[in-house]
Formats: sequence, C-alpha cells, structure tokens
Amino acid sequence: MRLSRVFSTSLLGAAVGFFSSCGSIHFGGSVGAGEVLEKVDSERVSFAVDRMTDGLEHPWGMAFLPDGRMLVTERPGRLRLVDADFEIHPEPLDGVPTAFARGQGGLLDVVLHPDFEENQLVYLSYAYLANGGAGTAVARGRLADGGLEDTEVIFESNGLASGGRHFGSRLVFDNDGYLFVTHGDRGEREQAQNLANHTGSLIRLHDDGSVPEDNPFVGRQDAMPEIFSYGHRNAQGIALHPETGVVWKHEHGPRGGDELNIIRPGGLNYGWPEMTDGVEYATGRSIGVDVDEAPEHIETPVWVWTPSIAPSGMAFYDGDAFPEWQGNILVGALAYQLLARLELDGEEVVHEERLLEGDIGRIRDVRVGPDGLVYLLTDAADGGIYRLSPVDEGS
Repeated sequence: MRLSRVFSTSLLGAAVGFFSSCGSIHFGGSVGAGEVLEKVDSERVSFAVDRMTDGLEHPWGMAFLPDGRMLVTERPGRLRLVDADFEIHPEPLDGVPTAFARGQGGLLDVVLHPDFEENQLVYLSYAYLANGGAGTAVARGRLADGGLEDTEVIFESNGLASGGRHFGSRLVFDNDGYLFVTHGDRGEREQAQNLANHTGSLIRLHDDGSVPEDNPFVGRQDAMPEIFSYGHRNAQGIALHPETGVVWKHEHGPRGGDELNIIRPGGLNYGWPEMTDGVEYATGRSIGVDVDEAPEHIETPVWVWTPSIAPSGMAFYDGDAFPEWQGNILVGALAYQLLARLELDGEEVVHEERLLEGDIGRIRDVRVGPDGLVYLLTDAADGGIYRLSPVDEGS
C-alpha cells in the first residue's frame, strides 16, 4: 500500500500544490451567530455556510434522530436535544452518566443503535473517574420524553490514569451490528503496546457490551478480550466506508504525524509509539521509527498530516446534495480550524483540499445529514452547529 503524506511547504517544497485551500470566499471573515458565508468557491463545488445555532458549550458529538431532531453532547457533561428547526431545548436531557469533565475528558460521542426506531437506544462515550484514576466508558439508555431511561454502563476501561489527556473517544456501529469504541493512550504512550490494558486501542463490542467470540485476543491470558487493534495514540474520528463497510479512523499524532488508518481484522498493531512521523513536542526528537521505516509487524497509515492539523470528527460523503464529493472523506481539524476533503482511488488518498480555514473555528465533529447536507460542530465555549449547502455556480 502506498502511503501519502501532506507536509508543510517549509518542510518539503515538493508538497506545494499537492493540497489547496478553498479558492475564494464571499462575505469573508469569521461566521458569528446567525451569519453566513454566502458563497465558498471550492475546487469542485460552491457552497454556503450557515450557522444554525449557537449557545452550545464545547459540543463534541452529534447524532440525527429519525424525526429530524438532533442529539448533541457538550463536553462538560450535558446531552442536548435540538429540534428540527435548530432550537435547543432549554434543559439538558436526564439519565446521562456523570462524566469526568477535566482537560480533554467529559461527555464525548453519541451514536444511535442501528435499530433505533424499534428500541430507542442511544450510546454515549465519556470519561469516568474511579479510584485508580480516570478512564473511558460507554453507556446506553432508551430515549424518552425528557431524557434517557434504563441507562446502563456497558463498558469501562481498565486503562486508568491521572490527568485529563487522550480519552478518545468516538463510536461507530459497523454493518454487522458491532460497536467500535476508540480509546486514547491517556498520555501514557507505552501502554498503547500493552494488550493487558485498554489504553491506546480500538475496542469492539456487541451492542450490549459483551465481547464477540471472534475478537482477535479472546482466550489470551495476557490481553483484554475487548481489544480489536492496538498501537493507537488518540483517535477522535471513525467512520464506515459506504461501499465496503470497512472501518476507517484517524488519530492525533504528537508534534506532526496525524494518521488516517484502515482498520483490518487480525488484531493488528498500528505502531504508536514504536512508529510515528511525529516528534517530541519540547525537543523535536524522533519517537520510534518513521512510517517509511516501519517493521513488517506494524500496519502503516494511508495518510499522514505533518504538521498536525489535530483531526477530530470524520465522515464519508454519501449524500445527494454534493455529487462532486461522493465517496470523499471529510475531516474536521482543531489546530488549523479547517475542513479537510480527501479524494480516494480505492484505498489510496490521491488529493486533499482544505476548506474554511479559520472561518468558523475549531471543527470538532463532521456528519452528513439525512438531507445530504454537511453539518459541523465547533469546539468553543459558545460553540455552534454549522451547515454546508450547495450554491448554484451562477449565483
């Protein structure tokens, strides 16, 4: 598999022109409450950006309900219901587990059960506090008037650590109904290679939290059976390829070396911290080997961002509103405050376009709505929901 990279032009002159920012914006500047970017002329399509709502405190994840409403998590620990007209219910929903809201911790992702219309089950990932420190957990409950009912914890990590770094945690159900949970290394990098610890791994569960019998480490005394893959630093984006159903995910590198990986079966090792193109924050020294020098037992990424964009949120575009983006990957970015659009040829990334850089703030989550439009969450004390919709070329 050929690895593609994006480098700063100051680091690699040959990268000039390999990616591009959006061509032009009319009504430039940051988008505030109720404002719009009337027209963004990107490489393949022109679109408008509307701020649909504000007043969300560090929103982290969102899920669309069948009736047009939305669920949005706020990292301080609240689950908010947003009506189809984007009015936020004044009171948070009840029945939400208590989250450890410190640093990067708190209430994180939200996803619906594949059979939500029959069972009304909502899944939440969050940081939790225990005697040994803080870790990542998953709970589920049934959505009813005013909140969640019969809420139960279905997974608690044994990877407890002090501090508030690297909890993950994104959720996705695959086409077979398995729940995947990303788990960060909690700032203890060597633990990402320790199979006896959930940190730095991708977790795979049945919808009730039980362990699938075909998980790769089931039956091993030195490994946690929930682990599906390991050697991950801090993954905050995961999605299913719309045609193959294969899980793709991205993760934060240290100083450089953000990665996009394809998750394959077999209990594969994705390298952290033995392999990374990132370097130490303070000294700039290498960490392990570069991706190009990875040993055979390590799975290498299909795309690397250096310098880091701090990716968060991810979606394959499979709607009808933007046919020019069909099959592309959309990735939010915190550090560069942009939306990255990746074009694929099979499993190879062949082009990146950078959109909205600095225009709406830190993009925490990316979703394609039932209407085929693209929805973004911005991570801020007064965060918002933004909507991208196509604009006629002649307008």
